[in-house]
Amino acid sequence: MKRVVVTGGAGFLGSHLCDALIQRGDAVVCADDLSTGRLDNIDHLLDLPAFTFAHMDVSEGLEVSGPVDVVAHLASPASPPDYHRSPLGTLAVGSRGTEHALRLAAREQARFLLASTSEVYGDPAVHPQREDYWGNVNPIGPRSVYDEAKRFAEALTMAYRRSVGVDTGVVRIFNTYGPRMRPHDGRVVTSFITQALNGDPLTIYGDGSQTRSFCYVDDLVRGLVAMIDSDEPGPVNLGNPHERTVSELAAAVVALTGSSSPVEHHPLPVDDPTRRRPDIGKARAVLGWQPRVDTEEGLRRTVDWFRTRMDEVAAAAPMVAGEQVGGAGVPAASPVAAGPVAVGRS
Repeated sequence: MKRVVVTGGAGFLGSHLCDALIQRGDAVVCADDLSTGRLDNIDHLLDLPAFTFAHMDVSEGLEVSGPVDVVAHLASPASPPDYHRSPLGTLAVGSRGTEHALRLAAREQARFLLASTSEVYGDPAVHPQREDYWGNVNPIGPRSVYDEAKRFAEALTMAYRRSVGVDTGVVRIFNTYGPRMRPHDGRVVTSFITQALNGDPLTIYGDGSQTRSFCYVDDLVRGLVAMIDSDEPGPVNLGNPHERTVSELAAAVVALTGSSSPVEHHPLPVDDPTRRRPDIGKARAVLGWQPRVDTEEGLRRTVDWFRTRMDEVAAAAPMVAGEQVGGAGVPAASPVAAGPVAVGRS
């Protein structure tokens, strides 16, 4: 049994990681300021003796009492509406937040996992993307606060490994989707599903030929757990190497939902990557990991989950031309309510 601190543990990915760790018998401390995470994601864990929720902003500090075996740093806004609404906060959690998490790992001699992103590759000139590719990133563009926060976090993590001897591991996460995503989070899968279920036009930016690779959340979390249990420093790509165009994704969502929604095309925004697909040879070799859930099955599970929350889907803000992620429209930015604070038993 390990005691694992998961920053951003009430978020989409973080909550699924908390579930997986609890299910295998680990104890979990979930640290989250609820700026993009939701208590609903972890409500089923709050009364478990092995689970503790700490309402905190890791950019301000990360103090955890008791022994710590692993620090998994997932805290960060991850969609354009979120990091455009909080650019300084995004940079802070990537810099100060990462350092606070690394200091905790150093103090406790714990394994440190950094959840980085495929965005470090920018609009790639190399395809598919391997871990030894340095990327093509605009450091002052509209996406730069997220891209550069993660690139700095990787540099800081490797500096702590080399200078302080922290046992670190870096994963680069490619597009992940599944239950617990917010209907209004602005990512391409949620945008398309929300639009289709509401009968709204599916908004594609550009001609729809840009590609993405979509990894179902259960597969991604298996990769995170494998990285936690390894001594691999990384970086290691985690994603589904099956590449498809945004237009193909839109057609799949329309078919799965039975929607009659049309497709609308808008100009491609600045710095939108035209191709994105991971080379996962390293993950296969060092972690024994590869995706198991195909995109159609993953989309079906995700659509089924969204159907159980139609009030939230129907209340999602209308799509706004000119903002996007992954070639799809995203909603206008709106404040995120933190809600009440709840703490599970330690």
